[in-house]
Amino acid sequence: MTLAYHVNTFGQDLLRRYGERVHKIAINAAFTCPNRDGTKGRGGCSFCNNTSFSPNSQTIVPISEQIEAGRKVIRKRTRARKYLAYFQAYTNTYSDVTTLKYLYDQALSEPDIVGISVGTRPDCVPNAVLKLLAQYQDQGQEVWLELGLQSAFDTTLTRVKRGHSFWEYQDAVHRAQAMGIKLCTHLIVGLPDESLWHARESMRRVLELGTNGIKLHPLHVVKKTLLANYWRDGNYTPLTLREYVTAAADLIQMTPADIVFHRLTGTAAPTILLAPIWCSKKWAVLNAIEQELKRRHHYPVTNQEITQSWNLSVPPATSLP
Repeated sequence: MTLAYHVNTFGQDLLRRYGERVHKIAINAAFTCPNRDGTKGRGGCSFCNNTSFSPNSQTIVPISEQIEAGRKVIRKRTRARKYLAYFQAYTNTYSDVTTLKYLYDQALSEPDIVGISVGTRPDCVPNAVLKLLAQYQDQGQEVWLELGLQSAFDTTLTRVKRGHSFWEYQDAVHRAQAMGIKLCTHLIVGLPDESLWHARESMRRVLELGTNGIKLHPLHVVKKTLLANYWRDGNYTPLTLREYVTAAADLIQMTPADIVFHRLTGTAAPTILLAPIWCSKKWAVLNAIEQELKRRHHYPVTNQEITQSWNLSVPPATSLP
């Protein structure tokens, strides 16, 4: 039994559509963020140390070299021969369209890159950028616009110094949908002063608006963030693994089977992770989510839809704290 029997995973979705494995290669194109450069704020969100999200964030190298480095690692691990260029670090639509096209074209010029996935903020997707993405899609490229919403509650967004509102997310969604661009919405579980009810309500509002994909992420505390200061002072308590697994399973169960889960957990390097320590154990978390969904008899994807070549190597079950 694999996780793909219980969840419509992005890897499974790509395998079904392309007939072979397709993997993301993370790219750092040296963007910044309006919440860091003074346009909306400085220092970023209270939980943000981008090193925890992007493995290429330390040194900026040419996009072609980043793709080649990622290609070598992935081929060795999974033998995949097709890739998505994932513009991940910071806000990847935060520039003029000419510059964006130049950067995106560099990635798409690689023969084994089948498309792009662009991570950004809801307040940084003007129509000119959406038109550019729609053009790539019309040319047959795989295109995903990843919107970092995190929470549907403006009080929470203000509390974590996010710098945008739920209304701005709604507006971006409506405009992207009008152009036929596929959306992946990022949600964080365990934000300060939020309960499981808040996570479920955020998911409900996102599903009500419409999205094609979801990324779930447990909030973790990393070095050099405001959240780290709150945690040290005893003003923030991270979720336990059991709490996160329960929340993730609840959110998966309320999501229609045709919506693709691009991610079910998030990790940070041991060198910067402060808490909770279980966030450093990706496969233990995924295995625990799988076991919880199995216990609940949740099977939204039929066995016939799982291609036999899609094999996830999942370590044995571990006990939950």
